[in-house]
Amino acid sequence: MKPLTEPEIRTAFVNCTKGEAKRLSVPRDLAERPWDDLDFLGWRDPQAPDRAYLATERDGRPVALALRCPSATSWQTRRSMCSMCMTTHTGGVSLMVAAKAGKAGQQGNSVGAYICSDLACSLYVRGKKDAGVGARLPESLTLDEKIQRTVANLAALIAKVTA
Repeated sequence: MKPLTEPEIRTAFVNCTKGEAKRLSVPRDLAERPWDDLDFLGWRDPQAPDRAYLATERDGRPVALALRCPSATSWQTRRSMCSMCMTTHTGGVSLMVAAKAGKAGQQGNSVGAYICSDLACSLYVRGKKDAGVGARLPESLTLDEKIQRTVANLAALIAKVTA
């Protein structure tokens, strides 16, 4: 993924107002992120634990989504699978909900997906981050095929939000 700047990220949001995009928390460590290993930049808002964001490139331009998710609670201890990268976690997958873009979002319509709570899907797929024993089920896919699947799952989520 091409490194993104804070202004690029803020203008890329498709499902929130310009004012909301201007006020949201963007990571301060953008220069240190492992951009070569990322399919998307994902982060949680430290001031608002129920908010998460992701930014990626689609058709040569940045696209970003604002997401709502439950804060971590003690009851989230069952094993779940991320619908983006297919990594299983015990308590590490959250239902993240994005308001749809445009009029549909203004009417309250939304789209949800089960995603790694730390939004580190790209790193789990590449083996750069470990989710523990049994987190990656045995597959016959190559690493490139797993990356393509993650990118396709992300594209499908973005398409649902922008439809």
